[in-house]
Amino acid sequence: MTLKPALIYMKLTSTFWKASGERGNKSEGENNISIQKIKNMCRKCLRAQKTEKYNQEKHEFRESRYSNGHLFTSLSVSATTLCSACNKSITAKEALSCPTCNVTIHNRCRDTLANCAKMKQKQQRLALVRNTATLHNVALRSKNPILKERPSSAIYPSETLRQSFLGSRKGRSTLSLNKSVSTNNIAGSLNDDSPVGLRRILSHSTDSLNFRNRAMSMESLHDEGEMYYASMMEELEKDGKDFEADSWSLAVDSSYLQSQRKDVIKRQDVIYELIQTEMNHVRTLRIMEGVFRRGMLEEVLMEMGVVHIIFPCLDQLLSIHSNFLSQLLQRRNDSLAPSSARNFTIQKLGDLLVEQFSGQNAEEMRKCYVEFCSRHLKAVKLYKKLLARDKRFQQFIRRVSRGSLLRRHGVQECILLVTQRITKYPVLIKRILDNTKGNEEESKSLADSLTLIRELLCSVDQQVQELERAQRLQEIQSRLDPRAETKVKGGGVFGGGELLRRRLIHEGALLWKTAQGSRLKDVHVLLMTDILVFMQEKDQKYIFPCLDKPAVLCLQNLIVRDIANQERGMFLISHSTPPEMYELHAASKEDRNTWMKLIQRTVSNCPSREDFPLIETEDKALLRRLRADIQQQDREVLELLLERVTLFSDLAEASGGQNVNVPTNSRNIFRADTPYAPQAEKLLNEAIVEGRQSLQHYREHLGPMISAVRKIMSRNLSNFKLINQK
Repeated sequence: MTLKPALIYMKLTSTFWKASGERGNKSEGENNISIQKIKNMCRKCLRAQKTEKYNQEKHEFRESRYSNGHLFTSLSVSATTLCSACNKSITAKEALSCPTCNVTIHNRCRDTLANCAKMKQKQQRLALVRNTATLHNVALRSKNPILKERPSSAIYPSETLRQSFLGSRKGRSTLSLNKSVSTNNIAGSLNDDSPVGLRRILSHSTDSLNFRNRAMSMESLHDEGEMYYASMMEELEKDGKDFEADSWSLAVDSSYLQSQRKDVIKRQDVIYELIQTEMNHVRTLRIMEGVFRRGMLEEVLMEMGVVHIIFPCLDQLLSIHSNFLSQLLQRRNDSLAPSSARNFTIQKLGDLLVEQFSGQNAEEMRKCYVEFCSRHLKAVKLYKKLLARDKRFQQFIRRVSRGSLLRRHGVQECILLVTQRITKYPVLIKRILDNTKGNEEESKSLADSLTLIRELLCSVDQQVQELERAQRLQEIQSRLDPRAETKVKGGGVFGGGELLRRRLIHEGALLWKTAQGSRLKDVHVLLMTDILVFMQEKDQKYIFPCLDKPAVLCLQNLIVRDIANQERGMFLISHSTPPEMYELHAASKEDRNTWMKLIQRTVSNCPSREDFPLIETEDKALLRRLRADIQQQDREVLELLLERVTLFSDLAEASGGQNVNVPTNSRNIFRADTPYAPQAEKLLNEAIVEGRQSLQHYREHLGPMISAVRKIMSRNLSNFKLINQK
């Protein structure tokens, strides 16, 4: 391209000098003809150069818009549109869309996108039409009795023709072309005297068949996934057919709507919204279970433990909400007007809501949502990590995100929607209650269900915060320098291991004003069960600051006061001998008030040092762990006994044919109808007494034994060091 202007210039120069040299020997008319020739040639060259430049720009434009079979065009999108390649938001300036497969991506992501599926199907159909004619010609030539020797690769002119011989993918899934078997068969029919060319042809044919078989197996796996997604799409559309309208007012007939009062219409609109959003929630859970989790296990071949971290309690949540949705749909079907499949008015809904948000159902919802919500951040973090490292996972996410089944909802969006669902119930139930008039029983049921769901939501929120704080405490402890220690009042040494046996209540950054130069030090403060811990960050590690006061402050009898004329400062006065005063400053007045309120509440609930020592010895730590294990076992036994009581109650009700209210503390439930039953209570009492005696004996004798073993091991270690030194 860069040589063409130079060549044109040289050609024009030589022609000009040639014409100028011949001007004296020619007439004036001939000279004018030569000059005209030069002008015409210049015009042609300039026209050719412009045409070439236009063709080059047109080719570059096509190359920029055509990639991997996609025909991209510029598109104006909203801020919430996600890229099909990287699942990130797209701005209006860099959006490209392929009208063939309805893919919208960034301009920079067009090279990373997979081949256009619709274009590939068109090419396969065209190739199949061409190969059908080729197959007909091959069949006609096969009638010739004289067969020429040719390589096996020439038998099938193309891959699509091979498919026409072998049949559909499902039909050939039973055909297994293994490289080792094929090689053995070939080796059995050839010897060392066989021509080298024939052996090379057969070996090449075997390798190509094995490669094509692997490719066909992957394609069949993708096809089975597409068929599964298509069937799921049809099933979801079938379930949501009766709730396609935006509201109940648009779903029923206009004549039926006009016959209803205004408060009834508002109530039915909210009930319709409750059922519709519950259906969308079940749809999201089924997509998470049937699309993402199934594909990650079967296509990407991830481990079950990794997938469970991203989607915890998914089966339990799907079961809970599917049962709730089926009850709502059944109540809707029972409320249909006579001889009508669209018109319905639900008069009674409070009983279903009370049943859903109380008893065993509420307990299952609490456990599932506590685990799911507490692992939200960890699940999203792991998902992003896998998406950045695993190419197979990237291809799977891109492929399923292009389908209409997901409605532009990726893994992160689905997880967020599930965590938010439980917060929607109080708002909807409150609106239903506000629009319920003239039915005291229904209003009472709705009010009870509203109280139950609020208590459930509060319990879930508290437990999620506790688990998040526990995870945060483990993260802080892992970032603490292993050599970090600080002295506390009484001569003890406080290490990082003491943090995990406490509960984190609050944390944040504060400014600590020390006596050394009256400077403010940046510290990270942990408010825990019985202490305040001051830490500093150095080289991405936490350490205990070495200042004029201890870095661990006991909360027993601690006095909290604000500083006059300083709205962001506070004093902490310890009840020690001698007493010490800490001056802390927060970032704002609201932050200071929050700290003061939480510290005062924790001081009022601070345990005594007899029950909760500041520094725990190894013996006491062992006893605490054993005691905690025993309490956990007791809780599990209690749950099993309660389930047993429930089963006996159901058994009595089924056998007697009437409702039987069995108290939970009934002793007759656990008696057996045998002659040896009276001896059981005596044996159990004796076992309880013996267990208590064993526990007391353990407390008295195991402590000295542990101390003696520790002394012997330290003595042996000292002797071993002396031997090594000698």
